[in-house]
Amino acid sequence: MKKSFLVGVAMVALMAGAVSAADLKFPPGTDSKFDWKSYDDFKAAHADLKGETMTIFGPWRGEDEALFTSVLNYFTEATGVTAKYSSSENYEQQIVIDTQAGSPPNIAILPQPGLFANLASKGYLTPLGDDLGKWVKDNYGAGDSWVSYGTYKGKDGKDGFYAFPYKADLKSLVWYSPENFQEAGYKVPTTMEDLMKLTDQIVKDGGVPWCIGLGSGGATGWPATDWVEDLMLRMNPPQDYDDWTTNKLKFNDPKVVAAIEEFGKFAKNAKYVDGGVAAVASTDFRDSPKGLFAVPPKCYLHKQASFIPSFFPQGTKLGQDADFFYFPPYASHPELGKPVEGAGTLAAITKDSKAARAFIAFLQTPIAQEVWMAQSGFLTPYKGVNTAAYANDQLRKEGDILTSATTFRFDGSDLMPGKIGAGAFWTGMVDFVGGKSAQASADDIQKAWDGIK
Repeated sequence: MKKSFLVGVAMVALMAGAVSAADLKFPPGTDSKFDWKSYDDFKAAHADLKGETMTIFGPWRGEDEALFTSVLNYFTEATGVTAKYSSSENYEQQIVIDTQAGSPPNIAILPQPGLFANLASKGYLTPLGDDLGKWVKDNYGAGDSWVSYGTYKGKDGKDGFYAFPYKADLKSLVWYSPENFQEAGYKVPTTMEDLMKLTDQIVKDGGVPWCIGLGSGGATGWPATDWVEDLMLRMNPPQDYDDWTTNKLKFNDPKVVAAIEEFGKFAKNAKYVDGGVAAVASTDFRDSPKGLFAVPPKCYLHKQASFIPSFFPQGTKLGQDADFFYFPPYASHPELGKPVEGAGTLAAITKDSKAARAFIAFLQTPIAQEVWMAQSGFLTPYKGVNTAAYANDQLRKEGDILTSATTFRFDGSDLMPGKIGAGAFWTGMVDFVGGKSAQASADDIQKAWDGIK
């Protein structure tokens, strides 16, 4: 995925067996922000698994692997199962190879629902049951959305719930400096109309509203795709978004062209962007937010995903020097609710066993999410967790956006064929910012899609 940063190149594996309570990151029962009852109840219900073994294959490497391991330790301590986690730099290809060779792991965890759908259609996934799908619908923010991302057609052509959502990422954010807002008397907007009014007010006051940078080496243009995707969700029903990612709704459809033009209202107005329109495509996305922290500020607003603080100036304190708000919906489209764009990982059973079933049940417990929440880099739409477990206020606020969302959609360009989502869409947005019309840019992207055999 274009915004994923994977560490390392070698295959990694970890044996997580014979774990004792002393090996757990947070000793059970010692901190009230954790739901220890969920852990105790799970442990009591799965005490008969000692001696079982289980393999898990997933995307997490480096620091993320260590964080996942800290969660897995609670499962192994509770059940006595010996669990082996492994990953690969090319995990998307590796899971296909392993399943086709008849040597799959018990559990596969992936950020690509499309890949899981393909595996399910060939009979390589075990259905998790409609009851679990209903549980996700009832207990997750935008539950219907998450159920849809885990529901696929099996080898028999019938729909089934195959993949449990665990861990999410969030994109629909606008970053700003609270100090700059306070000095200028600006308020955080709650509608898109108010965001446009704020943009104009900043210009009227002699400032520049936005820092926008599309530069990313060979991937230049991808930040613009996030803008268009978020706007598609705020201007059209979710089904239109889904149809767009599969080309059932053509890229040059008036609805898509309108969303591109809406992005242009921000990015192609010289008064709205730091450095003028010419700087939008040439500015690296990692450097773009630095204008928020200049004195005087070079901009007041920056739209980017939850990872962007990694590129803020050293020493920036979140919540004090920098903060964010939800990229708001249009007041004129109340029927679309509060849509959120992001990503996430899903867990599926690729080789059925008692231990594999127990692991999926473990992921349903608050403790399986709170242990990672309390460290770093973990968000969840699960309403049953204690949000006090989040490691900081930034994560807690982001988690609240997920649990209050009415619609959740994966990054659209990641769902499209690579030649489009990681090719023509990127270059089309650079051309658009460079002066080409939204219609012409959309026509070019559609032509590229039509050319795929």
